[in-house]
Amino acid sequence: MIQVGIVGGAGYTAGELIRILINHSKAEINFIYSTSNAGNAIGKVHQDLIGENIAFSSEINPNVDVLFLCLGHGNSKSFLEQHTFSQTTKIIDLSNDFRLEKDKIFNNKTFVYGLPELNKVAIKSADCIANPGCFATAIQLGLLPLADAKLLNNDVHINAATGATGAGTSLSATTHFTWRDNNFSYYKPFTHQHLGEINQSVKLLQSNFDSDINFMPNRGNFSRGIFATLYTKFNGSLDDAQKLYSEFYKDARFVVTSEDNIHLKQVVNTNKCILHLHKHEGKLLVTSIIDNLLKGASGQAVQNMNLMFDFEETEGLKLKATYF
Repeated sequence: MIQVGIVGGAGYTAGELIRILINHSKAEINFIYSTSNAGNAIGKVHQDLIGENIAFSSEINPNVDVLFLCLGHGNSKSFLEQHTFSQTTKIIDLSNDFRLEKDKIFNNKTFVYGLPELNKVAIKSADCIANPGCFATAIQLGLLPLADAKLLNNDVHINAATGATGAGTSLSATTHFTWRDNNFSYYKPFTHQHLGEINQSVKLLQSNFDSDINFMPNRGNFSRGIFATLYTKFNGSLDDAQKLYSEFYKDARFVVTSEDNIHLKQVVNTNKCILHLHKHEGKLLVTSIIDNLLKGASGQAVQNMNLMFDFEETEGLKLKATYF
């Protein structure tokens, strides 16, 4: 039984991480660090966990087997500068601090980009993981088979909507219920921060890729999930594309390619990514759906932990979609 520490325990991703880990047969939560909530039962903050006999702590155990950092972007570096952990403690960071190649080495630690469908071998032997972003996960899983076959030779156009939980727990002008309900809007057009890691992974598989990835992120009026549609020029048939995706993901435990139309309720509360392909004239349309808090964050973090400790990859993640 490995001992787990969680830092930044009050946010949505931490809540989902706790929910998964309390049901994980090979992991035990050692501490959940939160200075603002120290001493409070976790059910006071994460109300879906009421009755669980775990409290937030102001103390850190530096000898845990694995440390999850659920901090705001930019805060993981400063936390690791201020706190020292055992040489054997593995670190999984859910922020964007270490995802890019230029940021992967920090304090003599090397962070491996934690997209299992791309880097499974490296993840298994890694000491530190940079967990991918939510939009980045959905989009990359939609694009990587094409990049691997060196078929991304034109611009890619992406339109993707995320639920309100993607904005975190802090309130802002666009996260209040009265603004979000019955509403829809875009933000950060063509400049979203996840484009850096998306381009990085595409070029890892197709080094000559020099076209544009045009990404339009949207705010949906639902709580969780990402629905992404991606299209680009494709000269093959739909059957060619389906064979390409099936072969690329043949060993992927959480990626499913569906011949039927797909919708968000199929993935909410799961660690799955479901893909659907559609061919129209000379274009291939790829639809990619995930739960932004699970495959887009905490579920994928546990998937990475399972690989790092040589557990069954699906341990703790055999979750049914909240369909009804």
